[in-house]
Amino acid sequence: MKGAIQSVSVSCFVHATEDESLVTAALARLVPEGTVAKREPLEGHYGNTIVHLEYHVTGAQAEKALSGMLAKMRRASKEELLREMPVHVDEHSSLYLRLDKQRLVHGEVATGGADPVRVKVKPRMFMLKNGAPMFYSELIRGWG
Repeated sequence: MKGAIQSVSVSCFVHATEDESLVTAALARLVPEGTVAKREPLEGHYGNTIVHLEYHVTGAQAEKALSGMLAKMRRASKEELLREMPVHVDEHSSLYLRLDKQRLVHGEVATGGADPVRVKVKPRMFMLKNGAPMFYSELIRGWG
């Protein structure tokens, strides 16, 4: 599906107890080489340091990022996404994934809920002939 994806954003919070360089390296493996992260230092509730990292890619780079994520994603995670697809799609037809940050740091792409890496995928609207859930399900089956 050439030209199917408009953009992909990958973001997470890095807490003071985590090694920021390990998390940054893990996120960088999800996007094309040379993509630069936006880094925003924040302060937690108790004054602890938190950093928000975000990568944003568009066009062909976005497709490369998403197809790479799907290719590396655990089979069980893909099956879960396919079963629960409508839950992951919003009213604007964007797909939202929550990846397990700790597994990602160890080289594994899997869905997860607590302290996730958030992935937002925006489609090219003209590609949604059968609706967003069907569109993303086809991508997961085709690219994964």
